[in-house]
Amino acid sequence: MKKYLTEKFIAAFERLNLTPETKLTFEKPRVEAHGDLTTNVAMLMAKPLRKNPRELAKELVNALQLESDLVSNVEVAGPGFINFRFTEKFFNRQVEQILREGDRFGRTNIGNGKKTQVEFVSANPTGPLSVGHGRQAAIGDTIANLLTWTGHDVTREYYYNNAGRQMRMLAESTYARYMQLFDPTYPFPEDGYQGEYIREIADLLKRDRGETLRNLAKEEALAICKQVAEKTLFEAIKAVLARMGVHFDVFYNEDSLYTTGKIQEVVDELRRLGLVYDQDGAVWLKTTALGEEKDRVIIKSTGEPTYRLPDIAYHREKFRRGFELIVDIFGADHIATIPDVLAGVRALGYDPEKVKVVIHQFVTLMRNGQQVKMSKRAANFVTLEELIDEVGPDAVRFFFLMRSVSSHLEFDLNLAKEQSEKNPVYYVQYAHARIASILRFAESEGVFWSSDLHRLREIDFSLLKEDSEIALVKLLLEFPELVESACCGYEPQRLTNYLHDVATAFHKFYHDHRVVIPERDLAQARLGLCLAAKIVLRNGCAILGITAPERM
Repeated sequence: MKKYLTEKFIAAFERLNLTPETKLTFEKPRVEAHGDLTTNVAMLMAKPLRKNPRELAKELVNALQLESDLVSNVEVAGPGFINFRFTEKFFNRQVEQILREGDRFGRTNIGNGKKTQVEFVSANPTGPLSVGHGRQAAIGDTIANLLTWTGHDVTREYYYNNAGRQMRMLAESTYARYMQLFDPTYPFPEDGYQGEYIREIADLLKRDRGETLRNLAKEEALAICKQVAEKTLFEAIKAVLARMGVHFDVFYNEDSLYTTGKIQEVVDELRRLGLVYDQDGAVWLKTTALGEEKDRVIIKSTGEPTYRLPDIAYHREKFRRGFELIVDIFGADHIATIPDVLAGVRALGYDPEKVKVVIHQFVTLMRNGQQVKMSKRAANFVTLEELIDEVGPDAVRFFFLMRSVSSHLEFDLNLAKEQSEKNPVYYVQYAHARIASILRFAESEGVFWSSDLHRLREIDFSLLKEDSEIALVKLLLEFPELVESACCGYEPQRLTNYLHDVATAFHKFYHDHRVVIPERDLAQARLGLCLAAKIVLRNGCAILGITAPERM
């Protein structure tokens, strides 16, 4: 609808010798009785043209050349809105477009091949992934899918660090658990990692190496413990992400920024620009000169960098690698450092507007109305793997995506396992499976041929005239724009809500009208509409990273 009207308005502007200085936009009216689409373009253009908005709206309407068999009504409303109502014919002829495009329906090219990086999860290999990491994985991977569907050239990247105090404590914890296998009184570090997974790694070391580590110098044994623990945990991280359908193109190690001298390069460059100074034994970034409220320490008096410095260096490398759009998915605990990192990026001569930061809030697991706090394996949090084991990867992804990323998420474990229409992922998947069953039956009866595009083009979709039929068609046609808007706003929850609406509209249509009926032409039109709904549900599920089952 919007594409059709945009073309007509451009032609009308030319006829009236107008060059609009505002963007032409169309919205769905809040009140259905006002039509299918409305635009306020006359109101936006009126002031610079020194015209009355309603009068300008009337001029535009008169200049529009709309086919009466496609647009049934155009009216000027209120202070200058222009409302449009389309005919059944307009909607029905679009169903064939959905069938023709199939798996491609919903794909656009607004990204125009833009080289795009999406960084997400980025957990250090010190333990299993938490449910918070899981939400970030679902958000990041789905945003990457949305960007791909809209024509971006996407690289998925995982940034991690296998050096520093946390990794040292991982080695110490593993070594202590290993030694306790031979001497239960061996002391465990006060700040050590308490989870069962440390014992599992210690058992692995004993199985593979026996008592050999006991006879080595402690530093040598710690190096082996670190190496084995890191490898084991990283393989486990990759495996659990794979269960969610999440895979990365690049794993970028923060430590490489140090070993290649890139951290020092950034400090030297910022110092040359007069944006770094020394005070109280620490190195400070003059963020006040970059628009921030106060200066920030980037290297502590101990010589240890704060998070800001490697993050600035890492983002410089992102730009150096040619990315035109950089999307960072972070948890709410990162919110304080983001302005400083972007200020550093700007100081180094790069455009921070090309960096889009998506902050997601935390997850609370609920069972029987009570919060679930801990697990045996990780000691102080529930692991993502345990969550997947309990409810399955599809429910995990869908539930993580149901709410706005900026909203705290309460994950209802009881609901996620329920096989009823109350469970939103089950409801959407059941709609797809139900359509598949209807189509299989129709094909067994010789009424329909879902894989024969030539015969599908012969279907008379003008026979679809009932309210629930037209309502479903209208909703299906919103899919490409919905994908674009969810992508541009980095709002994957819009897609989960939309698919739920599609499932609801399909169930209403199927409740109101029999599909496989003696009237063959009408049966084929309704079956074609079923197939179109199935395509949209399948494509939407593909973007969300969940399965679209043929049977349930």
